Amino acid sequence: MATRTVKNTHVEMTQVVLPQFANALGTVFGGQIMAWLDICAAVSAQRHARGSVVTASIDSINFIAPVKQGQVVVLHSQVNAVFKSSMEIGVTVRAEDPFTGEQHEACRAYCTFVALDMNGHPVEVLPIKLETPEEEQRSKEAHERRRLRLEARSATRSMNKAAL
Repeated sequence: MATRTVKNTHVEMTQVVLPQFANALGTVFGGQIMAWLDICAAVSAQRHARGSVVTASIDSINFIAPVKQGQVVVLHSQVNAVFKSSMEIGVTVRAEDPFTGEQHEACRAYCTFVALDMNGHPVEVLPIKLETPEEEQRSKEAHERRRLRLEARSATRSMNKAAL
């Protein structure tokens, strides 16, 4: 059984904010940022699972600062934690001025992906090897977020049943 590390799942992706990605104010659409971060996170998840993955959720997406037309978007992702068939991927999005190289944080999010077998059913993935105190802390925080997500899902299901 091969061990995979968080480092094996690191992804850096860049995009230029072209006019078709910007709104009337000259800033990138939030939905476009979400699409890019979903792709970046999917590559991290796929690198760990070494198979097909699908997005189960994107939560805690926080837009911190706008990204302007003409800037470069730099996305970073890595697997924070592995559960059974699912994984939490952390993504940070930075905006870079192409003329000065100056960057600022624009967005961050946590995505959950599920690994699938050839028939589209969830499949167990290998645990991830945590090598640094930072990775251990990220994993601990990811497990807590997962607990909260599952509690929220259970509460929503209960409310939906009560409404029927």
